[in-house]
Amino acid sequence: MVKLIWSDDADDTISGLLAAVRAEDGSPEDTEDGSLPAEFRAGRHLIARDGDETLGYAHVDSRGDSFGNRIVELFVHPGHRRRGIGTALVDEVLTIDGPLRLWSHRDHPGAARIAAAKGLTRVRELYQMRLDNSVELPERTSPRPGVTLRTFVPGQDERAMVDVNKAAFDWHPEQGMLTVADVEATEKEAWFDPAGFFLAVDEDDKVVGFHWTKVHPDGTGEVYVVGIHPAAQGGGLGRALTLAGLHHLRGRGVPEIILYVESDNAPALAVYTRLGFTLAYNNVAYQR
Repeated sequence: MVKLIWSDDADDTISGLLAAVRAEDGSPEDTEDGSLPAEFRAGRHLIARDGDETLGYAHVDSRGDSFGNRIVELFVHPGHRRRGIGTALVDEVLTIDGPLRLWSHRDHPGAARIAAAKGLTRVRELYQMRLDNSVELPERTSPRPGVTLRTFVPGQDERAMVDVNKAAFDWHPEQGMLTVADVEATEKEAWFDPAGFFLAVDEDDKVVGFHWTKVHPDGTGEVYVVGIHPAAQGGGLGRALTLAGLHHLRGRGVPEIILYVESDNAPALAVYTRLGFTLAYNNVAYQR
């Protein structure tokens, strides 16, 4: 008999469930040591268990996004799907008061069926785009006069980078919430590499933009975040930062480079498409 159990602490069996889901679906992302991804370590955990076996899992980010939505991600073991476990997890999550946003990785058809049955509205799409190494990169470009590129210095640049991020992403439900503490916590992750974290600075060394890259445990490179202060946009700064990061990742020998971009961000989509990125899949958020 399947039981649903709420917990404020992550269960040791969750990593095993996520590994099985990842092998079947390609998501969620893996970690260097097989531990829970950072985004699942806090918040609340809803576990579907039959005896000692974990069959399903829902994570609720209690902090939520900048629009006041609590963020939910749900997973069902590939060997136990179409048994009503996903529906049971959703039903239990929907007992939470307040606005909720539930993510479906790779626009999973099972999630779409449950969302339709529960009257949830499809409100957001996040594209994953990929750049194959067979695509030749343009040469690196120089920022406009008065702006240079350098790499991030831990213990020095966190506040300046976060301030630019806040200005650049004040419209974004998650990215705009980044704090200095978040950056400092990420610096402790195994993948963090300041040599792949590029800052655009003016003649007074004031940060006006950045490109933070990431290399995943499987070697895949990522355009993790590109942010330009609104007052510094234009003049090719975004392209210069993007190319600096792409050439760095290629120099690391990554097999391919990925990025995530909002489906309605037409300017960014145009830039990435011109550079050779193609759509791999889309993640979908449903809203109550």
